[in-house]
Amino acid sequence: MANDQRPLARVQIKNLLLRAYIGIKEEEINNQQDVLINVCLTYDASSAIERNEISAALNYRTITKQIIAHVDGQRFALLERLTHEVLSIVMEHGAVRWAEVEIDKPHALRYAESVSVTLEASRNEP
Repeated sequence: MANDQRPLARVQIKNLLLRAYIGIKEEEINNQQDVLINVCLTYDASSAIERNEISAALNYRTITKQIIAHVDGQRFALLERLTHEVLSIVMEHGAVRWAEVEIDKPHALRYAESVSVTLEASRNEP
C-alpha cells in the first residue's frame, strides 16, 4: 500500500435495540417504545493494523455503551433530535472521520414496518 493511502476502517454497529420514550402523543409520552439504532463510521486504522493492539484501535464498545446510557429509558420528543444526539456521541471520538446514524421507530405508522431518520457528519483530515 502506498504511503499516501491510509486504511480507513468501516465499523458498523447493527440493530442496537433499545427502549425510550419517543414522541409527542400522550401514548408515546407515557409508554416506552423500541428504537433500533444503526451506526456506520470510518476511522484511520493504520495504527491498529500496524500495532495489532486494542489501544491503537477505535473502541466501538465504548461508543456503544455511551449510546445505551444516553438513550435507554430516556425521553425524546422527536426522532430527529434523538438521531442528532447519537451522532454527536459518535463524533465526540476524535478518530472518527465520518459517521452515519439511522434510528428506526418500529410501528410508528399504521401500515409501515417503521419510520427512520438518518443523519451523517464528517470531519476533515487532521
